[in-house]
Amino acid sequence: MTAETAENRGAGRVEARLAELGLTLPAVAAPVAAYVPAVVTGAHVHTSGQLPFIDGKLPATGKVGVDVSAEDAKAFAGTAVINALAAVKSVIGDLDRITRIVKVVGFVSSDPSFTGQPGVINGASELLGEIFGAAGQHARSAVGVAVLPLDSPVEVELIAEFQ
Repeated sequence: MTAETAENRGAGRVEARLAELGLTLPAVAAPVAAYVPAVVTGAHVHTSGQLPFIDGKLPATGKVGVDVSAEDAKAFAGTAVINALAAVKSVIGDLDRITRIVKVVGFVSSDPSFTGQPGVINGASELLGEIFGAAGQHARSAVGVAVLPLDSPVEVELIAEFQ
C-alpha cells in the first residue's frame, strides 16, 4: 500500500509511513494489572510499559543473553514501541498530532553478564526515527532488570508531545 493509498483510506501520514515500513498498529493490549495503557497530561502522552505482544502473545520469553538473542530482543523492542504508539493513538485519536517523541525508557530482562541493553533498545529508537524523522529523536534510558512481567525479554514506555 502506498502512502497515497493509505491516506485515501483515512490513515494519516504516520500510519501511511507505518504501512510503507510493512507495519500496522495493533489493538491496544489489555493491561495485565491495575493501570491504563496511556495517560494524557497537558500536551504529553505517557504510556505504560508495553510488552512486545503480537496477536496477544509474547513471541519469546526469558533473559536476553541466555534465552533470547540480543538481535531478537532488538526486534521485540521495535514491536513494543509499535504497541506504545497504539496506546498513544487510543488517547489522542490520530498519530499525526504527535510533534515529538520526548523520551523512551526501555527495560531489558538481562542475564547478569549481558551489558548490551542500549543496543537492544535501539530497536525502539531506530524505528521511531524511521517513522517520525527528526521528531522521533528522543532522550532515552536503557535499563537491565532481573525479570519483567510475564517473563518478557523487553518492555518499552514512551512520552510523546502532541498538539
